[in-house]
Parts: sequence; C-alpha cells; structure tokens
Amino acid sequence: MAKPPLPTSSVALLRQLEWRMKQAVENPLSGEYRSVFRGRGMEFDQVVKYTFGDDIRDIDWNVTARLGEPFRKKFVEERELTVLIVFEDTLSLQFGSGERTKRAALLELAALAMMLSAANRDRVGIVHAYPGGYKLTQPVRGRGPILNVVADLIARPTPVMADGRPVETPWKFIAHAVSNQSLLLWLGDFPPRAAPAGWSLIRRRYQPIGFRVEDAWERELPVGKALTAFDPTSNRLVVLDPSSKTHRDAHAGWSAERTTAFSKLFPDRQSRLVVTPEESMIDALVKFFHAHSRARR
Repeated sequence: MAKPPLPTSSVALLRQLEWRMKQAVENPLSGEYRSVFRGRGMEFDQVVKYTFGDDIRDIDWNVTARLGEPFRKKFVEERELTVLIVFEDTLSLQFGSGERTKRAALLELAALAMMLSAANRDRVGIVHAYPGGYKLTQPVRGRGPILNVVADLIARPTPVMADGRPVETPWKFIAHAVSNQSLLLWLGDFPPRAAPAGWSLIRRRYQPIGFRVEDAWERELPVGKALTAFDPTSNRLVVLDPSSKTHRDAHAGWSAERTTAFSKLFPDRQSRLVVTPEESMIDALVKFFHAHSRARR
C-alpha cells in the first residue's frame, strides 16, 4: 500500500531545512561538523613510533616496554558512522510562551542533525517515543532515504493524553540497537528523574549527546501580573505569579533541579546543548559543534 502524501506544510518545512543545512555544510565550519560526528568512530590500524606532538594517550605501553622506545597506536577513521536519534515526544514539549512550542524547535533540531548525518554519508536511525508507545526506524543511509525519515518524523501528529500513560522509551533495546561507538543523540525535555535502565552501558558503548529546549518562562518567571498558563502534563490551568516570593523560590528551585538532572546525564559540557525556541537552530548547532571541535583539539 502506498504511503499517504505528506502535508504541504511538512514538505515546505523539509525544503527550508534542507536549504539551511546546505548553506551550513558548505561554509568553513563543515569540517568541524564532520570531526564531531566522526567522534570516536575509529578503528585500530597499526603501531608506529611515537614522535613529538603525538597524543600521549595513544601510546602502546606494552610495545613501548618491550622495545625500549615509545610507540603509539595509529587509528584510521571508520568509513561510516551510525547516528541513532532518540526523540522523547513528551506532552511537556507542547508548552511555548512565544511564537512556537518547544516541540517544534526540538523537531527542527532533530531534522537538522539528521540532514547533517546525510551530508556526512552516515547511517541514521530513530526511536520516536511518545505517550503510550514508540516507533522504531532502522538505520538507513543516503540522502533520499534519510530525508524520507526526516519527513516522516516532522509529519507525525502531536501526541495527546493517552490515559495518563507516560513516555516509555525502550532503553534496554537502545543499549544494543546499533554498533559500538555509534553516536546517540537524545532529544527531549529531561525532567528530573533516575537515569534510564542501562545508561552506564550506553555511555560506554556510544557517544551520547543531549539536546534540550528550554522556554523563556522556564528560565525566569515573566515580569508583571499573575498569568494563567496551561500545563499539558497535568492537563490543567496553573497560575504563575511573579510577585509572589513563594512562586519565585519554587520556580528557581524547580529550574535548578532540571539543570542539575540534565548535567548528571551528560557530565561533559561538550555533550549537551540547551537552546530556546526563539533561537536559530542551525546557528545553535554551528556554535555547539564549533565548541566541541575546539575542545577536542
């Protein structure tokens, strides 16, 4: 059976995102994008003599001790890397105090990351988790197939309350879903909670990077009179009163707890990115990968 055509709005967004990514990868930062996405995707080649300036972390101490002079391991970059996208489509992502929701911004970030992988000739797979279920898309390679995956993701309907059921991401499956040293991009809201089952194994096997979108109201309560907002997670209206010290203190504590929880999952600053819906997602990616590449050097 033929797949139904994509909504016109989804096709337009896909074309716009592809144009943005084309502009990005053709600029001088394209090499830094590639270096970050290649990450530790390296395989052992041979042992060679250590020379001044080589990374001392690559020294093969067994060979060095046996031969009496320093030797290091030489690695070659794997031809292909698998990028696994984990998109946790929680109800809380539907909040937005500005022109667009956190979900819309995070979807754009995911789409741009996948297009970047296509430009790098990598394989891309997706785990899309939503209230009451999830959908798995096996890794594919090539511009056309990856763009189809992108289009499918951005065209999926916004989740609705599913009998109060939470998002249940299949972490046990993810821990063994793709090969070692694959890149794991986890996009979500990251509320304070325990680490996923098998997270220590995932961190050893993969290169985990976390992307989170934070609304302006989540960073700081709006100045002025009390406001009423809809909480999609509880399906009710809540009152935000900036003039109330109790509200301000509770908000500050809640915000700090979220930041701490996100940092615990991704202790390395270069492995996590936080943006606001109003930011340019492509600019945010440029800055992120630029900083990541600089740190690796």
